[in-house]
Amino acid sequence: MNKLKLFSTYFILSIATLVSLFPFLWMLISMTNKSVDVSNGRLLPGTHLIENLKSLFENYNVGSALYNSFFIAIVATILCLIVSSLAGYGFEIYRSKGKDIVFNILLLSLMIPFAALMVPLFRFFGGVSQTIPFLGINTLFAVILPYVTTAFFVFLFRQNTKMFTRELIEAGRIDGLSELGIFIHIYMPSMKNTFAAAGIISFMNNWNNFLWPLVILQSPDVQTIPLLISNLGSGYSPDFGIIYTAIVIGTIPTALVFFFLQKYFVEGMSGSVKG
Repeated sequence: MNKLKLFSTYFILSIATLVSLFPFLWMLISMTNKSVDVSNGRLLPGTHLIENLKSLFENYNVGSALYNSFFIAIVATILCLIVSSLAGYGFEIYRSKGKDIVFNILLLSLMIPFAALMVPLFRFFGGVSQTIPFLGINTLFAVILPYVTTAFFVFLFRQNTKMFTRELIEAGRIDGLSELGIFIHIYMPSMKNTFAAAGIISFMNNWNNFLWPLVILQSPDVQTIPLLISNLGSGYSPDFGIIYTAIVIGTIPTALVFFFLQKYFVEGMSGSVKG
């Protein structure tokens, strides 16, 4: 009976694994085939990989799109971690009368869909274009600024800060550290799992962001990888081999980030703090 139960468990898990991995296997197989083979549902690897890569990099501005995506994702993630961690630390460690009211109002912003903010944001950056060109429409910083932080990341840092040992703060003050020094030298190393979890989520969100860059970026030289992939599939006769090649290239960075930081991601999301 135990063997039958064990076999059933592994069988079900194997089917679930196959279903989960099939889209990724399909992408890898399709990038090696011609467009017609992909359209016909070919499930065997082909010999057209080099041609697809050559056509993609020669005919489309992939290098610029990768640079733009990396710049947006890295800068936005770094700023997000700095601002969100400072806000979460301040909300939990320091006491004031209106702190909880402000925090609750901040959480209410989670109920506002980003689509409802796009028109006022577009008008804002349109006005900024006249005085601060590098923050205006069709600039990478216009993509980054709305995602510098969100209520979710502030909430994540505040909740995990609840488990931060307060005695360490007092010890730092006794040793003569400033409040900023305590944050940098004591808080940040202790909360590295939370920083890793927030960093992974922020990087993935900014790398895969499509709607806002589609609205605010208006020239090919500043397009990101998601916009490039969308443009590849918008023609009358899209080349599916090239499309899947671009999709795989666009998937690799987020997959690598999650693969190398998955341990910290799980611990950070569960709220663990390392001393």
